[in-house]
Amino acid sequence: MFESTFKNFKINFNTSNARNSFSSGDIITGHISFDLTKETKITSISMALTGKANIHWSQGGGGKRRRKHYSAKLDFFDLKAAIVQENGAVGKAIKLQPGTHLYPFTCQIPQGDFPSSFKGIHGQIVYSLTVSINRPWHMSKNFETELNFVNHIDVNQPELRAPLSGSNSMTLCCLWCSSGPITMTVSVEKKAFLPGEMAKVICEFSNASSKTATPKVKLQQKQIYYTHNKVHQRIGYRHLASTTGEPVRAHTSDVHSEIRLTIPAASALTISNCSILVNEYMIEVNLSVIAHPDLTVLFPIILCDEPVFPQPPTVLYTD
Repeated sequence: MFESTFKNFKINFNTSNARNSFSSGDIITGHISFDLTKETKITSISMALTGKANIHWSQGGGGKRRRKHYSAKLDFFDLKAAIVQENGAVGKAIKLQPGTHLYPFTCQIPQGDFPSSFKGIHGQIVYSLTVSINRPWHMSKNFETELNFVNHIDVNQPELRAPLSGSNSMTLCCLWCSSGPITMTVSVEKKAFLPGEMAKVICEFSNASSKTATPKVKLQQKQIYYTHNKVHQRIGYRHLASTTGEPVRAHTSDVHSEIRLTIPAASALTISNCSILVNEYMIEVNLSVIAHPDLTVLFPIILCDEPVFPQPPTVLYTD
């Protein structure tokens, strides 16, 4: 039995950042280690570095056979290399003695615009390193570990640093009467954020109605899945975080409010460079009045892996 001979198998990486992440073009170095309980013959130890995306969903009723299934797959790369191989001159297997064995490895992620790692409702993007131990007259034994792959974007793009703003208004109606308008003007200091960062939402409210309105800020995730050529699609939404501001009393105007929303640290990065899977985020600002539709302003934002600093305010100089 393999498990009784090979013990404590580990794949160890030498990473250069605290997040243990890798990106396009990175050279991956590390080593594998294991313990042998007895003398063992192997033909080779090989490795495969892969990046792929796959999506699947089904719809319809009446049991599995009647449900319609949709799926798509993408292979970004599939690289193979040997860590240890038999002596090609004599074609003999290698004898390994009992004890601890350690073998270094090196490989490189290809250059390319590959999407970040992601696991969602109906699909995933996975990068992995698989080590295979091959023995004479035995099936190979595989050990797989996933890599945290990050797609770096240019955080110096002006549109990522610029503030976002929007406004909306409504008038409450009840049968034949109506009240004064409710208005809100909202701004977010920038478009791009880090997971775990706090977003500051600046709100200006006026409530000329006879009812109290309550502001609420939410972070929504939108996942879109496509079959090839985007013939079919499936959209899924997830509510990730929310916070409530101070109520805006009836017959008040020029109410200033600053609402802070923390983006969950475990949030996946934005994905816009994959043909079968898209991951988007938006900050949703609502002003709620009981028994009436919410007044809403939406801000599309981007989650990236590097800090983006807000655009400094314009200073006007006068003589």
